[in-house]
Amino acid sequence: MFTGIIEAMGRVQTLSRRGQDVILTIDSGELDLADVKLGDSIATNGVCLTVVALTATGYSADVSSETLARSSLGALSVGDNVNLEKAMLPTTRFGGHMVSGHVDGLGEVTSVSQTGRAWEYWIALPSDLAKYVALKGSITVDGISLTVNEVNGSHIKLTIVPHTAEQTTIQHFAPGRKVNIEVDVIARYLERLMLGDKAAEPTQSTGISLETLARSGFLK
Repeated sequence: MFTGIIEAMGRVQTLSRRGQDVILTIDSGELDLADVKLGDSIATNGVCLTVVALTATGYSADVSSETLARSSLGALSVGDNVNLEKAMLPTTRFGGHMVSGHVDGLGEVTSVSQTGRAWEYWIALPSDLAKYVALKGSITVDGISLTVNEVNGSHIKLTIVPHTAEQTTIQHFAPGRKVNIEVDVIARYLERLMLGDKAAEPTQSTGISLETLARSGFLK
């Protein structure tokens, strides 16, 4: 688990193709790897990756074809910056929210504007993720725990203070950029819980319907 509070920005050193998969090597920059060992997890642009090798300047991780298809890692190039966070400890200050590092889909930056010293970003989400997002709720964008400040259908607005912009890759966001999105995990579990016993039945869709809401006591 992670908190979505970025600890450092790293840089892609190499991407080596291995069939349908990739071995990704990251220069971890200022991230302290003194307590990291093989098998540990590091969120890389919001994707939970397992460390398979430690290098003089960082780490390497295997990226499966599933992860490449679902996230933006497949579009990375050598030299690109990435957001890094080590897995949380029981003693970690919980400054963000519960982040699993399992990307739900790709969003797209649609506009960027400055308001005072802050920056406002509008991001279009995949339509099937819109139901999990709430005004003033939390969302993870490229591994960064952020507050949703406005919702318009499947579009959300994020307001970024200077410190966050300086310490993360969000400073490089521009219209058209694809970003990794992870919705609040609690919303995911709540949707499943509301299915009740029907969750054990094989279905093509496990989305919330009026019938599900009524059965769960939300509708009279």
